[in-house]
Amino acid sequence: MDYRVLAINPGSTSTKIAVFDDDKELFSKTLRHNPEELDKLGSLLDQYDFRKNLVIEALKEHNVELETLKAVVGRGGLVRPLHGGTYKVNDKMLADLKNPEIWGRIHASNLGAFISNSIATTLGIPAFIVDPVTVDEFEDIARISGIPEIERKSLFHALNIRYTARKLMKQLKMNFEESNLIAAHMGGGVSIAAIKKGKVVDVNNALLGMGPFSPQRAGALPIGDLLDMAYSGKYTKKELTTYLSKGAGWMAYLKTDDGIKINEMIEEGNDYAKLIRNALCYQIAKEISACAAVLEGNVNAIFLTGGLAYGKPLTDEISRRIKFIAPIHILPGENEMEALSAGAVSVLKGNEEAKYY
Repeated sequence: MDYRVLAINPGSTSTKIAVFDDDKELFSKTLRHNPEELDKLGSLLDQYDFRKNLVIEALKEHNVELETLKAVVGRGGLVRPLHGGTYKVNDKMLADLKNPEIWGRIHASNLGAFISNSIATTLGIPAFIVDPVTVDEFEDIARISGIPEIERKSLFHALNIRYTARKLMKQLKMNFEESNLIAAHMGGGVSIAAIKKGKVVDVNNALLGMGPFSPQRAGALPIGDLLDMAYSGKYTKKELTTYLSKGAGWMAYLKTDDGIKINEMIEEGNDYAKLIRNALCYQIAKEISACAAVLEGNVNAIFLTGGLAYGKPLTDEISRRIKFIAPIHILPGENEMEALSAGAVSVLKGNEEAKYY
């Protein structure tokens, strides 16, 4: 029996949807939203009815009857820290997703649980989230930052990293829960994770934390110089946060976050562009090597994933620096819709139990 699942992944100005019969994708679509139209709706969470109706319209356009769905799964948002897995949406989860005090903000991905739950409740089927960005399986030693007032937190591209890790282990005929891996998800942000026997025991904060810079984000910075910027009077807190999370990295140095354009610049003889691209590779390789130390050198495989992993010059440069650690696998793409559906189908088939939030 095939299980038909609707997957929903909300972004700030778009909502990605896909319908799967088990692992077969029937269709996928990105619903684009006018920012001005969204602003008229009020707060971010006030958008969920509007987005839900667009999702239902898209299903009708593709001749998918709601009654054929067996589950609806949404992108997990900023819930409280939890272990990886598939979680059934409940009232406690929805209440936490409404509370900006938990993480200091509400993210568009929070809408995933609301839209999924609304559609699923009407149909009398389960609603799930899978591997939200707040998956936390840190060992205690990884939480220590350097001062007691700040604790290192687990906030990363958990959905794609955990799904791709399991997929790779299946290909290699190895047990995920018995293997040690290093994962590098490389997109607008970069997450580099040490996976020990199926658990992500350490990872850099891919938004405003440690680790390498990325096409848009600053990564780790010299503390003294950052303090000087913060107190210079040139930036409000909001302006500096936006700069460090959306306008840093390649954007700051090269005025673009497009890896294809940067490669074209390099091919045209732009040595500065080559330096900046290779500096990203250098920092990613350093962070991967740090994860090898976390795993005490016992690494079964390294994999590079995310949108940037499509770029061979970049993956070649990283691989050149880390090939001494373990075999390297290039698995490009974000795979988020596939990962969401796979988590729901696994529960529906009884291969794993849905976790309780």
